Amino acid sequence: MLICSSLDEVKRRETALKFIASLVKNEGRTSLYDLSGLAGGFPIGKSELALLETYAGPAFFSESLQKEGIKHLGGEKVIAFNRTTAAILATILALVKPDDEVIHYLPELPSHPSIPRSVKLQGASYREFDSLDDFRISEKTSLVVITGSTMDHKIIPLTDFEKIIKISHDQKVNVLVDDASGARLRTVVYNQPKAMDMGADLVVTSTDKLMDGPRAGLMAGKVQLIGLIKDKAHQFGLEAQPPIIAGMVRALQIFNPERILDSLDRRDKLHQLLMGVVKGTEKTPTGIMISPDTLLKEVTDPQNDMNISEREIGTLMSMILLKEHHILTIPAVGMPGVSSTIRLDLASHDAERLDDTQICQAITDSLRKLKKIIHNEELCWSALYES
Repeated sequence: MLICSSLDEVKRRETALKFIASLVKNEGRTSLYDLSGLAGGFPIGKSELALLETYAGPAFFSESLQKEGIKHLGGEKVIAFNRTTAAILATILALVKPDDEVIHYLPELPSHPSIPRSVKLQGASYREFDSLDDFRISEKTSLVVITGSTMDHKIIPLTDFEKIIKISHDQKVNVLVDDASGARLRTVVYNQPKAMDMGADLVVTSTDKLMDGPRAGLMAGKVQLIGLIKDKAHQFGLEAQPPIIAGMVRALQIFNPERILDSLDRRDKLHQLLMGVVKGTEKTPTGIMISPDTLLKEVTDPQNDMNISEREIGTLMSMILLKEHHILTIPAVGMPGVSSTIRLDLASHDAERLDDTQICQAITDSLRKLKKIIHNEELCWSALYES
């Protein structure tokens, strides 16, 4: 086994970041093609730099954050966190008691690890569902979490969304919507309403996913609940700091849904080309993806017994794409537990600097190298852990 624990995943991430640092230092930022859809950024002006102070910053940006955040997500009040994970943790600490139960509904299992980990930390129990027929609320349920869009961009059907909210509210249980990328995918591509407009009590999104903000979490919701969560956030240092808030405000102001919509035509064309390279290539709302299961089928050799997991093969492919072609995808740089699906997001700014032929060639070459090294553990280890 090549990846045996979350510590191995941390080491893999450090290897990827070290490679990126060296690449950018020696060849410049334009040598890297970030197609993760999570590039984010800090789009702030010079006039704002002097305000990135401990107290002056939050005071100055607070009004704009409330205005732009409510415009983007709806709700009565917003709060900024240093990560979406931090927002989820603060919510569970505030609204869930030890021995309570949290129920999670998502379009496709498994969940993002931040949710069950936060529940476990609070000493509560956890159940998750991806079938409405199986969904049940118990007397111990104190919070229902809905994921609007999974890590691999699977979108929850609108009818399921509405039913879960109704079932939860009939039992007087609050609903938190984890809309990390869904706050834009669901609304822009699928024309679904904002989570708060459907009756959710809370919603959180990531301001670096399909928008140009920092990697941070923005939560909107009812005033009373936001107050309780804000209290926990400050107790444990989970709140966003001034530079994060400044970048978040500006990203909300300049958000342009047209960039997401413009990626749809190119996605269809690239999908057709890549199907000639990898038959199992799938479409996402803003690009294409290749699942670990598909990669395993591509490299399977009946003459050899392969001792490799889906997580390992997806991560290997991602690391090869990064090291050989400077294309950055999530499995190479993601946190422990991240999806190992190769996803190329065409709404990314860097996608404009690569044409479809270059992307196809990079996938072709990387797959060829993957097939060459897959039965050599030493070479696979080097690809994962040596920068």
